This record gives sequence, C-alpha cells and structure tokens, in this order.
Amino acid sequence: MSKSRSSGVTQKPASRLFALRGRWGKAVALLVLAAAIIVLSLFSGSAEIGMRRVLAALLGSADDAARSIVLDLRVPRLIAAFAVGSLLALAGVLLQALFRNPLADPYVLGVSGGAAVGAVIALSLGAAQLLVQSSATAGAFLIMIIVYALGRGGGTTRLLLIGVALASTCGALVTVLLTSADATRVRGIVFWLAGDLGWVVNPVPTAFAAIVGTAAVVLLARPLNVLAAGELRARSVGLDFELWRLAVYVAAAVTTAIAVVSAGTVGFIGLVTPHAVRLLFRTSDHRIVAPASALLGGAVLAAADLCARTIASPRQLPVGAITALVGAPAFVLLLRARAK
Repeated sequence: MSKSRSSGVTQKPASRLFALRGRWGKAVALLVLAAAIIVLSLFSGSAEIGMRRVLAALLGSADDAARSIVLDLRVPRLIAAFAVGSLLALAGVLLQALFRNPLADPYVLGVSGGAAVGAVIALSLGAAQLLVQSSATAGAFLIMIIVYALGRGGGTTRLLLIGVALASTCGALVTVLLTSADATRVRGIVFWLAGDLGWVVNPVPTAFAAIVGTAAVVLLARPLNVLAAGELRARSVGLDFELWRLAVYVAAAVTTAIAVVSAGTVGFIGLVTPHAVRLLFRTSDHRIVAPASALLGGAVLAAADLCARTIASPRQLPVGAITALVGAPAFVLLLRARAK
C-alpha cells in the first residue's frame, strides 16, 4: 500500500514536468515558425533582390533601390502584419473569454463595421489617408459606445446580440455606399474592406499597442480565467463581474479598432488563432493562450501577406482574402480535431 502511494506521489511531479517541457517545446516551435516567416518576408517579394543586397540594406550599406524596397516597404509591412495579427488574436481571446462562445471573434461587436462605414464614407469623398483613418476610428468608437449603451444591464448575451445586429446594419450601409461610390474609387474601397496592409504608413504605434495589449492580458490572466468560467463562478470568488465585463469589452473593442483602422477588415485571425493555441497547448489558461495567440496571429498574418504579395506578382491581392480562403477550412479542421 505504501509502495503504491509513494509511486503515485513520484508520478505526479514527473507528469507535470513532462507537460511543462512539452509546452516549452511548443513555444520554441512557435518562435521558430515566426522567425522563418520573418526571414521569408524580408527576402521574398515582387522585386527581385538578392540575399546579399537585402542583408546590406538591413545593415545600412546597400544601394538606394535595395534600401528603399527593404527598409521602406518590406520591414514596415512585416511589422504591421505582426502587430495587426497580434491585436486581432488578442481581441479574439478576450471576446471568447467574455462571451464563453467559441464563435466570438473581433468583428462580432460591430466595431469593425463602424470603422468600415467611416472609412468608406471618407474614401468615397476622395479623402486623404489620414482623414480615412480618422473617420474609421470615429466610426469604430461610435459603434462601441452604442453597443455598450444598448446592451448595458442585459448580460453578455444581449451585448453579443446587439453587436451582431449592428454589424449587420453596418454591412448593409457599406453595400449602399459602395454601390453609389464613384467607379474610380471602388477598387481602393474594396481593397480596404478586404484588408490591405499597404495602408499602414507608420507601424510603430500599432506594434506598441500590440506589445502593451499582450503584456496587459498576461498580467490580468487570472481574472480572465475566472471570467471565462462563468458569472456564477466569478461572483462566488468575489470578482466584480460587471466591472471586469466592461473592462474586457472595452479592451477587445479598442484592440479591434486599432487593427481595423490600420489594415482594414482582416477576417479569421481572431477566430481561428485562439482555438489553434488551446488545441496545441491543451490549456485554456490565459497566461499561455494570450501570448501564444498573439505570436501565432502575427505569424499567420505575416505569412498571408507574403502570399498576397507574391502569388500574383507584380499584382498584390488583399490580405483579407488570403486569410479567409485559408481560415475557413482551417477552422473546420480545428473543430474536427477538437471533437476527436
């Protein structure tokens, strides 16, 4: 009897150590994947530049043409892809914890729809890029306020339903504006709606928001874990459910707004990435899910942007179209794997 007990005691730490090593190995694999995508993105593109010229441009000793292509085009676009993908993944993690719904994604609150309406109005009038982004920001925050005001006091389900309804309304408004827009401006509007990282002029603020957002979610992982367990569980441990619901809603809406304003509506990143991370690491602990989702979301969007730049070279495809084409079957496969 004592032998069996002693063996059980020794097996538990061993199994925990094995699980910990497995998670560290998967984290290293994610880092290697992200590094490989970074290298491919820097050395691949519509312009034929040799490896030596790319390295020289990164070191500051290349010719003007190589320096312009690498430092002014590829590097900012790569940073923007990782930042936007990370923000969308974080928004998906927050919303799935808030609504306890596996289908919750960054666009379910209607924030992206409000941003789209504002951007399409500005683009239809031929506004400059700064005014387009300002209009998209105003639309995103206006919808955020409306959704919370109408859903206040009705629980998370009511908040979700109002967000879906307003997202549908914004989609209808975008269709009306698109059909009435000047034909010469329709292409730019379609690219923005489908997701285009070419809109990002200065990716540093977006990257800073992604880093701060990831750190904040990791630091607040424990309350998020309790919130994801349900309202009854949250109240039983003394968590201020209403306050945390508001905080998570605002955080998810703000991260979505920053991502959409930066690159347009890029779908499936915020929906698929958290599921993939939970399945890979076999945990729902937000201390692991949040940073891993941010890293994987950035890597996936960077890979999609690389495909968008090179598949039909010298033409560029909307990056949102690539994520939708790959994201839909990937989501189905993840659901099947999770069921098994």
